[in-house]
Amino acid sequence: MAAGGRASEPLAELSHYVVARPIYNEPGFQEENERRPALPPTLRERAQATCRCSRKRAFQIAKSFLPILEWLPNYRVKEWLISDIISGLSTGLVATLQGLAYALLVAVPVGFGLYSAFFPILTYFFLGTSRHISVGPFPVVSLMVGSVVLSMAPDENFLIEGSNATGTNVTGALIDTESRDAQRVLIASTLTFLVGILQVIFGVLQIGFIVRYLADPLVGGFTTAAAFQVLVSQLKIVLNVSTKNYNGVLSIIYTLVETFEKIGTTNIADLIAGLLTIFVCMVVKEINDRFKHKIPIPIPIEVIVTIVATGISYAADLEKKYNAGIVKSIPRGFLPPEPPNVSLFSQMIAASFSIAIVAYAIAVSVGKVYATKYDYAIDGNQEFIAFGFSNIFSGAFSCFVATTALSRTAVQESTGGKTQVAGIISAGIVLISIVALGKLLEPLQKSVLAAVVIANLKGMFMQVFDVPRLWRQNKVDAMIWVFTCIASIILGLDLGLLAGLLFGLLTVVLRVQFPSWGGFGNIPGTDIYKKVKDYKNVIEPEGVKILKFSSPIFYANIDGLKSSLKSTVGFDAVKVYNKRLKALRKIQKLIKKGKLKATKNGIISEPGINNEAFETDEEPEDNQDPQVPTKEVEIQVDWNSELPVKVNIPKVPIHSLILDFGAVTFLDIVAVRSIKTIIKEFERIDVRVYFASYQDNLISQLERGAFFDDTVRKDIFFLTVHDAVLYIRNQMTYSDNQDPIFEKISLMQESKEPIEFTEASQPDDELDVQEEAMRRLAS
Repeated sequence: MAAGGRASEPLAELSHYVVARPIYNEPGFQEENERRPALPPTLRERAQATCRCSRKRAFQIAKSFLPILEWLPNYRVKEWLISDIISGLSTGLVATLQGLAYALLVAVPVGFGLYSAFFPILTYFFLGTSRHISVGPFPVVSLMVGSVVLSMAPDENFLIEGSNATGTNVTGALIDTESRDAQRVLIASTLTFLVGILQVIFGVLQIGFIVRYLADPLVGGFTTAAAFQVLVSQLKIVLNVSTKNYNGVLSIIYTLVETFEKIGTTNIADLIAGLLTIFVCMVVKEINDRFKHKIPIPIPIEVIVTIVATGISYAADLEKKYNAGIVKSIPRGFLPPEPPNVSLFSQMIAASFSIAIVAYAIAVSVGKVYATKYDYAIDGNQEFIAFGFSNIFSGAFSCFVATTALSRTAVQESTGGKTQVAGIISAGIVLISIVALGKLLEPLQKSVLAAVVIANLKGMFMQVFDVPRLWRQNKVDAMIWVFTCIASIILGLDLGLLAGLLFGLLTVVLRVQFPSWGGFGNIPGTDIYKKVKDYKNVIEPEGVKILKFSSPIFYANIDGLKSSLKSTVGFDAVKVYNKRLKALRKIQKLIKKGKLKATKNGIISEPGINNEAFETDEEPEDNQDPQVPTKEVEIQVDWNSELPVKVNIPKVPIHSLILDFGAVTFLDIVAVRSIKTIIKEFERIDVRVYFASYQDNLISQLERGAFFDDTVRKDIFFLTVHDAVLYIRNQMTYSDNQDPIFEKISLMQESKEPIEFTEASQPDDELDVQEEAMRRLAS
C-alpha cells in the first residue's frame, strides 16, 4: 500500500506545474531574448544552388522525372512477378471491356476505346509515381469529353441528301456516319492532346496544389452528378431509342424527356439484354465485395457476360431478326499517328481546362488511397507531368483522355498487383484484343456495353448516403456536396464543376468574413481564458474586457471586428465621445447663463436659481451672454455619475480592453489603419487597448504599415492574455496608491455649498470650460 502511495506521488506532481517568470510585453521579451536574424540567400547563392550539378544530383533529377528508376531496380522478382502477372491478366480483361463501353460515352466508334485503354499505360509506366492505379478511360471524364465532341460535331452537321448515306437518325434524315465519326475522333484526340499540354504545363509550374481546392464534398457531389449524367446517356442505348444530342444547361432534362416520349420505340431484345447484364453484374459484384477475403481473385463478371452475350447475339442473329444495335465494326490493328487539329484549340480551351483538372484530381485521389495503404508517397506535380505526356502521346493515336477508373484499379490491387508491371501486362491483354480479338466482338450488342457502364456506377451512386453523415459532421460541407451535385446535373458537368468550386470558395470567404468571436474570462487560479458564455466558473477581470477574434483581419471583415467590439464592451466608443462633448457644450451654456458656476470647488448651481437643466435636453438660447470668467482648474469628470444636464451618456464600466490575436494570421493595410483608429477612439474615453497572444509576423506587418508612433507603442503588445491582465492589475494598484495631483470633482445637482479641493498649479489665466474639459478628455 505504501509502495502504491509512493508510486502515485510523482504522478500527482506531474499533474500540476508552476512557472515563475516576468510579465512580458513585446519590448521586454525582445530585450531578454535575441531574435535569430533572417538571412535570405542572395540571388547569386540561389543561382549557384540551382545550377550546381553533380553525379548524385543528376541522378536525383533523373529519378524525379523518371520514377521507374526508383522502383524498378528494387523490384522483387520472386515475390512480386507472379502477383503482377495474375493482376495484369485480370485487369486487362476488365480494361478491354471498359474501353469498349466508355467509347460510347465519348460518342466515337467503340474500337477507339481499346486504343484509349492501351496507349496511356505505356508512358505512365515510366513517368507515374503510383504503383497501383490502372490508367485508362473513366466514365466521368469520358462523358465530359463526349459533351465537347457532341457540341462540336452534332448529327445536324452531317445531314445529306440522296442514297449514299450510311445511317439515319430518328427523323429519317440521312446522315453521313463515316464523316461524322471521323470528325468526332479527330475532335476527341485533339482535345486529349490539348488536355495533355495543359497538364504538363501545370506540372512544370509546380501547381499540383490546385487539386486541394477540389474538396472531398465537392468531388463527391460532382462524381454523383456525373454518374447520373452517365446513366441518362446510357439509358437510351439500353433502350435503343434515338434522340437528339443535347448539350449545355438542362441538357439532361431534355434527353430524359425525349427518351420517355419515344419509349414506345424501345427495342425489346436490347432492353432484355441490358437489364439482364445490369442485374447479373451487380449481383456478382456484391458477391465479390462481401466475400473478397475468401475469393482470391474477383470474378471478372464483365468479361464473362460479354463473352456470353456475344455468343448469343451471333448465334441468334439478333441484328437481322430483332434489329438489335450491335458494335458491327472494330478495326484490327493500329491507325497511323495523326497530328491534332490546332485550329480547334480555341473552341475547346475552356472545357480542356476543367477536364485536365478533374482527370488529375480523380487519379491523384485514388492514388493517394493506395499510397497510404502501402506506405509510399506519390508526387502530385509529377503525376501532372505523367498524365500530361500520356495524353499527348495517346492523343496522337486517336485516343480520348485518360485518367484512372476506381473499379479497374480495385481489380488491379485486389488481385495482387504490386507495381505498374501489372499495368504493362494489362496493356498486353488489350493489345491482343486490338490485334486479334476485335473481330470476334463485332456481334456484341451495344446495350450490353451500356449496361456494363451502368453496373459500374454503383459506387458513385452510393455516395448519396454520405450526405446525412456530412450534415451531422459539418453542415457547410453537406451544402457544398448538394449544391455541386444539383448544379452539375442542371448546368452540365463543366459549368457545374465551376459553380461548385465557386460555391465552396464562397463558403470559405463567408467563414472568414464572419468568424467566431467572443468575450473571454479567466478560470480562477489559472492562466487559462475561455469564453464567458461557455463556462459557468469563468470570471471576467474587473474593469477589463477580453475579445478573441478567430480569423485573419482584412478589408472584408474589419466591420465584423468593430461590431464584435461593440457587442463585447457594451457601448460604441465614438458615440460615447460625442455624447460627452455634447454634455460639455450644455454645461458651458448653463455657466454662461449663470445657472451653473465653475469654481475651485466644482460646478455648482447659483443660489436661488432654479436649475432647469434636468427638465429639458434642449435649452432655448438666452439673449444675455454673461461671459462668466473662470480660473483655470483641473477638472476630471466622473462620467459614470449623474450629470446636471439631460444627456444620455452611456456608462463605460471598463478601463482596459484586451484583443486576443492568437488566431489572427495576417493583417492587410485596411486592418492596420482601422485597428489604429480603434485604439485612438477608446483612449479618448479613457479606455486603454492592449494586444495579446499575437504571432510574430503580425509585428512585422504592423511595422510595415506605419502602425507604431509616439502614441501607439509596442509596449501594449503582450505575449499572452494573462501577461496583459497582470500588467493591467499592477498598473491599477499602483495608480490607486498614488496621491493625485488634483481631486476629482463630482458634478452636483443640488449642492449649494462649495466643496473644497486642491487646485492644480496652473497659470491663473481664464479658460473656456469646454476647451479645458475637451483637453482633459484627449489627454
